[in-house]
Amino acid sequence: MTREEFIKVLEENKYSYEIEGDKVVITYQWGVKLNSITSLPPGVEFKNRYEVSLKSLTSLPPAVVFNNKGGTEKDRGKVDLKSLTFLPSDVIFKNEGYVNLESLTSLPPDVVFNNKGSVYLESLTFIPSGVVFKNTRDVHLDSLTSLPPGVEFKNRGNVDLRSLTSISPGVEFKNGGYLSQNISLESLVGGMFEDWSGNIEGIDSKRLLNSMISKGIFKR
Repeated sequence: MTREEFIKVLEENKYSYEIEGDKVVITYQWGVKLNSITSLPPGVEFKNRYEVSLKSLTSLPPAVVFNNKGGTEKDRGKVDLKSLTFLPSDVIFKNEGYVNLESLTSLPPDVVFNNKGSVYLESLTFIPSGVVFKNTRDVHLDSLTSLPPGVEFKNRGNVDLRSLTSISPGVEFKNGGYLSQNISLESLVGGMFEDWSGNIEGIDSKRLLNSMISKGIFKR
């Protein structure tokens, strides 16, 4: 989709926007639902309030920014990209809700999730070094079977790695904060690591896990 075609779609839907140099900045004060479009032009920034729904989009162009803000308990600025199968490394997620990438099977290097909600990557089977999770809730990586060094979990919630069978030294879990901070390792230890029978009384379970990872115990 060209920039001109995208602007026409915005105008047809009465979504307000501004032109800032090479960028099209959406400033609409409600949710933006463009579920029928299958592509975006480069340089789009979503600064609307509430949700961004792009359910038919299969890929993102460069320099897309999600900066939408939420305002209610029900909708805190979610981004729904449920059909997306390609993600560029320069996409920026700093929206105030969750990010749904349920169809994505791989991530490019150096993607950072800074959104204030969970990240749903249930179909992901490959994750490169350099990916950082800084979101403020859970990370769902249900299908991932291995973790390379250099992946950082700094989110403030749980990490779901139920299918994981290998963790390389160099991975460190720093998730936690005011929310729960458990790690699901169903295939490695039979459930949540905090509940694993091999935990040692008086030693923080996450500290023990990181120590075991650094010694290569989970590397296969």
